[in-house]
Amino acid sequence: MKVCNTMRVCTTLLAAILAFAGCLPANAQERNGDHAVSPNQLRKDIQNAADTRLANEAAVREMFASEQAKEALKTAGIDYQQVDRAISQVNDEDLARMAQRSHEVKNDFAAGRLADRDLLIILLVAVAIILIVVAVH
Repeated sequence: MKVCNTMRVCTTLLAAILAFAGCLPANAQERNGDHAVSPNQLRKDIQNAADTRLANEAAVREMFASEQAKEALKTAGIDYQQVDRAISQVNDEDLARMAQRSHEVKNDFAAGRLADRDLLIILLVAVAIILIVVAVH
């Protein structure tokens, strides 16, 4: 389970960074008051980035969890579980683009406009996820 181990390492690293930032002596912060970013702002930025990533992962996973998406993947010979595991390994920028596409597909589906184009988007996103993960490893 490489994905679980990777997520644990990232979570541990993030916790260590946040703990270290909170342990800085107050007088050291006062002496270096010319910093462009305060420790509190840094913590907020890290938390916002983590929240955004989790929301993007959820959006992409939600798209692939639909019956139409699962059927499209099955028709193309792509394993849903492989795509689901690979989502957490995609970089933030690509994941954000994929999440945007998934929102478009979700809106089309909600409006009753799920077309072949949307199924093609689902397949292209799945293939992109797999290719990115394969290229990284």
